[in-house]
Amino acid sequence: MKKKFKTANYSGFTLIELLVVVAILGIIAAIGISAYSGYVSSTKRKSAENILRQIALGQSEYYSENDIYFTTHSSQQCNPNKASSQTIEDDLLGGAKTIYDENAKQPTSGYYMCVADDSASDYKAIAKEDGGSCKITLWGDGRIKKENC
Repeated sequence: MKKKFKTANYSGFTLIELLVVVAILGIIAAIGISAYSGYVSSTKRKSAENILRQIALGQSEYYSENDIYFTTHSSQQCNPNKASSQTIEDDLLGGAKTIYDENAKQPTSGYYMCVADDSASDYKAIAKEDGGSCKITLWGDGRIKKENC
């Protein structure tokens, strides 16, 4: 005589299956977060470059009206900050709030800016990342240099 053992029919997932699913979701989330943060920083950098180009256009108009280029600092003293950014917005960009957001109390693009005189190309506009090390310089002749970006 053969004895048949009844096995219980359990429905559901085992602990190992659940742990594997959680681990896979964690890996996917880590990849997504790192990709998103890279996207955000590159977008802010590109936005700062676009604002520098707006400054260059504003410099052309300012020069045609005043026969000099607009500056916020001398060449040696150009340190981008809130005050220099607001001066550029008010005096060069016609009051457009493209650099500093008063409501958020931070730079719109994540970069502060200043404009200095430069003997080689008349002026240079500098964008420096708020709380970071990236620095983008645009000279009057159109050259752009990125440092630590």
